[in-house]
Amino acid sequence: MSPNGSDRSSRRPMRRKLPQVLAAGLVLATATGCTYKDFPRLGMPTPVTDEAPRILSLWQGSWAAALATGVLVWGLIIWSVIFHRRSRTKVEVPAQTRYNMPIEALYTIVPFIIIAVLFYFTARDESALLKTSKKPDHVINVVGFQWSWAFNYLENVDGNPKTTNINSPELKAVPDKWKKSAPQGADGVYDFGTPATRNPQTGNPGPTLWLPKGETVQFVLTSRDVIHSFWVVPFLMKQDVIPGHTNVFEVTPNKEGTFMGKCAELCGVDHSRMLFNVKVVSPAKYRQHLKDLAAKGQTGYLPAGIEQTDHARNAETKNQ
Repeated sequence: MSPNGSDRSSRRPMRRKLPQVLAAGLVLATATGCTYKDFPRLGMPTPVTDEAPRILSLWQGSWAAALATGVLVWGLIIWSVIFHRRSRTKVEVPAQTRYNMPIEALYTIVPFIIIAVLFYFTARDESALLKTSKKPDHVINVVGFQWSWAFNYLENVDGNPKTTNINSPELKAVPDKWKKSAPQGADGVYDFGTPATRNPQTGNPGPTLWLPKGETVQFVLTSRDVIHSFWVVPFLMKQDVIPGHTNVFEVTPNKEGTFMGKCAELCGVDHSRMLFNVKVVSPAKYRQHLKDLAAKGQTGYLPAGIEQTDHARNAETKNQ
């Protein structure tokens, strides 16, 4: 048999095995513990706010782009390994190519296009998610501290528009522009926890933040000590809680239930114990909860933390 014939015959078993290898790889890629219901979310929990599906869509799109890129790269690697492997009968060095302009243009332009598209969708969704309204339905000041959470409900609990204490010293860390988002007559109530606090219904550790279903909630995040991070897992979103800097975002819960929350920023020795719960209920139950807090004497506000400071760049001096 000629050398060429021997070479062709040696490639046939490999070509027969190629579909089996690809099928095995597909099984390994898809059978990683994900059920059919979990696969479309790619590990993300079920969204429970109106804003969360936007984040889920960005997550899925990023995975789709990564998978398409991976398939292309894997395909080229496998193709090169199979069809450009060294022949058993030929020992000479194959022709060497110094460069190939179409290929070099391809692997320069295509990654740039992929990054540009991902950047566009990320910037678009980030702008939408961080957009806040001047008059949301509810404003809650979330206070992070070592090693738990406090919640100041900036609400008109007693119904009297004249009994406001929105300018109390406890809220000095909250900038005035966010206080204006609170309803008129916001006398307020508060709740707080310790690492030993537990939700009475579920037994999960941490204090419980109550939210009304179907109504916009604006979170004003402040810290008393170090950087924390406010993360409600099924919100699919988290934001840092920074001393001296106020972060704000809004959500509209659309599913009742009790959900887990945690600090997502390493903040010290008991960081892992900074857990909390979020309970989404009907608006009527939410208002009743505020009245229950007032009946327990938890009226007014707890200290929000370190006062807002200007950006460092505003303090820089220019050399003349």
